[in-house]
Amino acid sequence: MAGVEAKIPVLFFKEGNKVIAYSPALDLSSCGDTEEQAHKRFAEAVAIFLNEIAAMGTLSEVLEECGWCEAPDKHKWSPPVYKICRNEPVRIPV
Repeated sequence: MAGVEAKIPVLFFKEGNKVIAYSPALDLSSCGDTEEQAHKRFAEAVAIFLNEIAAMGTLSEVLEECGWCEAPDKHKWSPPVYKICRNEPVRIPV
């Protein structure tokens, strides 16, 4: 399937003995035993996800729900831009 490339942020973090790869730009995650494996599985999950929503005819709807913007020429999408990432304090009841 033809397409255009976009760069999206992917967060990698440990959860137990697994490495999680997560992107808020698609609200999609995958995991692996290593960062490399999580990265590879994430790339596979993204390809499957995008191909499936395109085949279902819901690509525009899903990307818009995730904060993406379609360019005027209708052949290019821009992911949401995250200006800053910081740790914010939260209070967890005990």
